[in-house]
Amino acid sequence: MPKLAAYLLILLMSSNSFAGGSRNELSYRLKASVVKVHVGTKNGGHGVGTGVAVGEDLVATNCHVLANSVGVKITKFGSGLTPVALKADWQHDLCILRFQYAGLTPVVLGDSENLSYEQDIFSIGFPGGPPKPQYTEGKIKALYPLDDSAIIRTDASFVMGASGSPVFDESGKLLAISTFKSPGKNAYYYNLPVKWVKALLKQPDITSMETDVLPFWDVPTEKRPFFMQVVLPYQNDKWSEVDRIAQRWIKAEPKTTEAFYYAAVAKEKLGQKDKAKAYYEQALALQPNHPAATLALQCLDPVKLSCNDKH
Repeated sequence: MPKLAAYLLILLMSSNSFAGGSRNELSYRLKASVVKVHVGTKNGGHGVGTGVAVGEDLVATNCHVLANSVGVKITKFGSGLTPVALKADWQHDLCILRFQYAGLTPVVLGDSENLSYEQDIFSIGFPGGPPKPQYTEGKIKALYPLDDSAIIRTDASFVMGASGSPVFDESGKLLAISTFKSPGKNAYYYNLPVKWVKALLKQPDITSMETDVLPFWDVPTEKRPFFMQVVLPYQNDKWSEVDRIAQRWIKAEPKTTEAFYYAAVAKEKLGQKDKAKAYYEQALALQPNHPAATLALQCLDPVKLSCNDKH
């Protein structure tokens, strides 16, 4: 069997790993740990997000759901609970609400430090604010080192109302918290690592929702992580700009797989195939299970047809 056909067959087989009763059983059990977060805004509006129980009286969600609100509550099975305190990591956009006698069913905290590309995941949340939590499955598409961990990009899409949704591994352990996406119809979906949840659990409580700290993904463009700076130029075929950002990225983070991948794509689109090949090979040296780099390198073979897939 040709290598490319074998590769595609492996992807097809892996996409069915959630088939069967285990998926339904897990989602049913874990929905009991997912809550809807309601906030009142200063202008009299109402916002909705998602939270996940990380303790009997603790709910993790995104800080941007709560920041500068005038009232917060969670609902589960029709009843509402108001928090008495919170823990906040405003910069990383991660907050944990504390309640009294909530009696929630906490999820098991997993490991976000040993993830792999194409790993199966699923998410449960309230995208669009439906009355019941919704299930979405997908795969890990990229890992972006940030601070002491990594931002996790998946292809499990979400919309407003799903901020704070838990992302689980196939055994039902919490891996991440869904947080933000890139603009446009071909959006990328980013999630905060559970490692930051574990760290925040050790921090002291506060009582104020007020903050003037912007999350890292909402600071001015030039101060955002490189993986955010590169998305729009990449999706709009601005290859010289992609190359410029990727070169700065490689210099700043010489062990980041995605920096080399974007540099490779830019060089290929600019007609510099030898340089592109070298960058693809470097990306694969850092992350051997990088499907887009694997496929792109095969497509550079002169005996094969060119490929135009985007990562």
